Amino acid sequence: MRLKTWAWGLSMAGVALLSACGGGGDDDKAQMRLLNASVGYASLDMTVDDTTVSSGVAYASVGDYANISTSDTGTEIQNSSVGSTVASTTPSLTAGTKYTLIAYGAAGSAKTALLQEDQEAPDAGKSKLLVLNLAPDAGALDVYITAADETLDAATAVSTGIAAGGGSGYNTLNAGTYRIRLTGTADKSDVRLDIPAVTLTSAGVSTLVLTGTSGGVLVNGMQMIQQGAVTNFPNTTARARLVAAVGSSAVVAGTLGDTELMGNSTSPTIGAYKTLTAGTSTLTVYVNGSPVTLSSPTLAAGGDYTLMVWGSASGPALKVLSDDNRLPTSTGYAKIRLVNGVASGSTGLTLNVDYSALASNVTPGNSSSPTSTAASTTALLTVTSPTATTPVYSLSDLTLLSSGVYTVFVLGDTTNMIGSLRRER
Repeated sequence: MRLKTWAWGLSMAGVALLSACGGGGDDDKAQMRLLNASVGYASLDMTVDDTTVSSGVAYASVGDYANISTSDTGTEIQNSSVGSTVASTTPSLTAGTKYTLIAYGAAGSAKTALLQEDQEAPDAGKSKLLVLNLAPDAGALDVYITAADETLDAATAVSTGIAAGGGSGYNTLNAGTYRIRLTGTADKSDVRLDIPAVTLTSAGVSTLVLTGTSGGVLVNGMQMIQQGAVTNFPNTTARARLVAAVGSSAVVAGTLGDTELMGNSTSPTIGAYKTLTAGTSTLTVYVNGSPVTLSSPTLAAGGDYTLMVWGSASGPALKVLSDDNRLPTSTGYAKIRLVNGVASGSTGLTLNVDYSALASNVTPGNSSSPTSTAASTTALLTVTSPTATTPVYSLSDLTLLSSGVYTVFVLGDTTNMIGSLRRER
């Protein structure tokens, strides 16, 4: 389900529980607090009816409850450092009820979701868990809750197909400590977040809030106890792929740490993304069977990377490209970039879609920034060079899907440039 605000489980039993916990307040008052789940903002404030009711809420933290008049709920979330408004909402609140307003999303595109915290507690020995997919770029996700050492091969998902902006509903489970894994829907091999140990307390109610990462595919997690504390479960992995772009059809192989990124492959070859531990790991690369010394990259948690080995076989170089695989922010648009991996080249290339230059003078070993372009089923894509009279790569009647993310690679040698269009999302 996809909603702008969340308000599950309002019941007489839930209201009675809140009153017993001191959540009633005045007859026309509700209580609301702020959860900062936006990785783009280190600290956020919340104002209601032009009054600051919560300030300096750090990322992955929750503020104190404030009494809010149900007739004046105009709310702004502000960047604590400069005071600018990053999101606004006018939630519908019920007197005597507690809420958490969740701020999430990247810097410049923050959103809010309202969680009503009145879910009736389960029996002793049981625990309720709600999963909210507030990772706008991740797509639909499945949830697996298992023992720590259990593989996913025979595991059954607790919830499936949770769309971005959607929730699982409350699942009642045995209390205990579990391993929770989130995967791309219907694909157990596509693990987006692996939390080794999450405690579900007896007679407890909690919410696992999933938020986005810089790469757009992996997700972060936070467990919020109903009317209680928040525990942060940040992603500790990154995704990387190896691109063999060495001249003269050289054979390239590469391993990062203990993960093989590419077996022996003839250049040019574009490898598949692999998920591995974030941080700095030893990069081992072979060109034509001989080891080459290249610096070891540092991969930030949640990021997507292209490790491009390019240049001449006698002196290959490494270029670490940060891949922004987040979805376009506007519907009806695709996102596209150009990577110039022409071996031993020196000329910048230009990416054109329907005769408009979307990236200009992209020099060898570099990538353009992703650019939005209107979705189309008849697009003309060309890559041009100032030294060539005709395009070095051309596609006509091209379908660029709405919300699609694309990379145009131009590889090969200067005398034989080879183009390849990859749909990343």
